[in-house]
Amino acid sequence: MEDLKVPERVIPAAQIHFPEEDIVAMQSEFADILRTGQLVLGERTKIFEREFADYLGADKALAVNSGTSALEIAMRCIGVEGKNVIVPANTFYATAGAVLHAGGNLKFGDIESETFGLDSENASRLIDENTAAIVVVHIGGTPSRDLMKLRQLCDERGIKLIEDSAHAHGSSVNGQKVGTIGDVGTFSFFPTKVVTSGEGGMVVAKDPRVIEEGRIYRDQGKASGGRNFHTHQGYAWRMSEIHALLGISQLRRLDEFIDHRKMIARIYDDGLNGLPDLSPAVIPAGSESNYYKYVVNLRPSINRELLKAKMKELGVSLSGEVYADGLHSQPVFQNKFEGGENGFPNADHFCANHICLPVSAVVSEEDAKYVIEKLYEFCGYSKTR
Repeated sequence: MEDLKVPERVIPAAQIHFPEEDIVAMQSEFADILRTGQLVLGERTKIFEREFADYLGADKALAVNSGTSALEIAMRCIGVEGKNVIVPANTFYATAGAVLHAGGNLKFGDIESETFGLDSENASRLIDENTAAIVVVHIGGTPSRDLMKLRQLCDERGIKLIEDSAHAHGSSVNGQKVGTIGDVGTFSFFPTKVVTSGEGGMVVAKDPRVIEEGRIYRDQGKASGGRNFHTHQGYAWRMSEIHALLGISQLRRLDEFIDHRKMIARIYDDGLNGLPDLSPAVIPAGSESNYYKYVVNLRPSINRELLKAKMKELGVSLSGEVYADGLHSQPVFQNKFEGGENGFPNADHFCANHICLPVSAVVSEEDAKYVIEKLYEFCGYSKTR
């Protein structure tokens, strides 16, 4: 029987990182949570909300049990029921699912080809008298190229701008953190994200009434926390104290994690200069990415599935595209959206022609150089580390 080849390295596409000293510190706090019996809506949830708002430069934040919940709360608070919401065709299910769950109508727009966010000209053509909001998504942590154009468009047309910043904790445009440029910003703390609370999400908003109404939605629609008197059709969208504890610990490491990711990204940037068939995604002038994903565009000469299979043999995971299938091709949304009279050519092209290189708070410089070396080998070039 032929011996299986063992890869020189094993480099996952993403990896959670809790430094050992943080684990030790949280053990004591975890015991304290259990002793108090306050497992939800306690002091640590308040601390997480306050510190996250302070980090973004926002007035207040609302912690919830997932980024998906954050999106639906945002939709409900701005009032999309019976209204149209414009969503980019290239995003995760939750962005569009939240619209439908909140009673809104979907309009899908095509994306621009630099940062793969919603194209402002396409969005402008989709606006009508029944449009309540536009959702901009910061793909892979890079601020959408058309963010400020969409902000201006929404101001001119009297509609709301929602930033789905699930990928973009700490990313910024001209020094302003994303999530605070729109009328409402939402975040996810799923385990794949730059920082995680296990499960969790956050809402920030310019209008404090969104946060106050969101608190009601979060706790089964109760008008007050201590009485079962329900004024809204809410859900159990509460974040637990244990998840808040994880989130606080990770948030305090966010800038450190981003700095490490940027260092890895610079290695990739330099390495890809010699590979004409692979090119990194554009970071717009004035924007800072947290590099949740390091997105690479592929020319038609590269067979993506063959590349991924070969790199996997070498211990390098290139899984986790953003995203391999557009929303307009998802069965769950068939006959449930408008838009796309001329198709979604940019979204389709992006979905079919990109990969994401491994990046996390623990990918090492040597790991990154190894990835580049193996890409050179695949493309028929030579490069020494």
